[in-house]
Amino acid sequence: MFLAPHFVASDPYLLKIGTPGTYMAPMGYSRTATGRAATVSDIAAQASGATFVFVGESHNNPSHHQAQADVIRALATNGRAVTVGFEMFTRDNQANINGWTLGWWDDTTFQLKSDWKKQWGFNYILYKPVFDVIKELGLPMVALNLPRDWVRQIGRTGPTAIKEEWKAWLPSLDLGNTSHKEVFSSLMGDHPMTGAENIYAAQVSWDTGMAQSAIDAMAGRKNPKAVMVVLAGIGHTMYGQGINFRIKQKTPATMVNVACIDSESPRDVSRGIGDFVFMAPPGKE
Repeated sequence: MFLAPHFVASDPYLLKIGTPGTYMAPMGYSRTATGRAATVSDIAAQASGATFVFVGESHNNPSHHQAQADVIRALATNGRAVTVGFEMFTRDNQANINGWTLGWWDDTTFQLKSDWKKQWGFNYILYKPVFDVIKELGLPMVALNLPRDWVRQIGRTGPTAIKEEWKAWLPSLDLGNTSHKEVFSSLMGDHPMTGAENIYAAQVSWDTGMAQSAIDAMAGRKNPKAVMVVLAGIGHTMYGQGINFRIKQKTPATMVNVACIDSESPRDVSRGIGDFVFMAPPGKE
């Protein structure tokens, strides 16, 4: 059983995974190694040789999405050939998002063409800073996620649900990462739940599928300055145990991890949560 055997929920921002110790993270950007305030330029500089930059979000926090847009712009300003990978779109929907990069559509048309409401459902305005910088700079976008009915089926019946024809996008399912189980348990409140093993398998399938999509996309980017900014919920990226871990299982790619955290004021966070933290008050939606 991978869930914690107690009923006092652990703080997901204070797990003892990776780099030891904690620090008082200020509002805005900070570097976890030093505990000092940082900027998006610092993130871009640290990512100068990285293939992937993860910016994990709270979906309803507009400040997190502005931070994502700022990181994308900083990387482009630093001379990187940026691709943006999205948890928000499923891989089978790729053809329906390409027109935005090419400047073909306005916001209303893009939402209709991409099936935004069914694909994701959060208020489009929250993500507009990200889409605006992508359109302005003409950056390619990659739909990373698995078809949602696949994940639902795995959540119901476990890994046995995986069909042979799915394996190009979901080639394997490794459920043995104990650090990831700790992150998952903490995010779930450390409570036992019915069907927990299958729910965990669904979470791993999300991460593994998105990792495979990211690997496949970057395999076609021959520019040595190519970098993918992966936008996903923080649960898919924190402590380097989600999508990032699954990429590392298959490639030697270097990465930078930015953890966007909800907080009304400076707070203690684990140094292992990422390379940088962005702290902002929670969204109101």
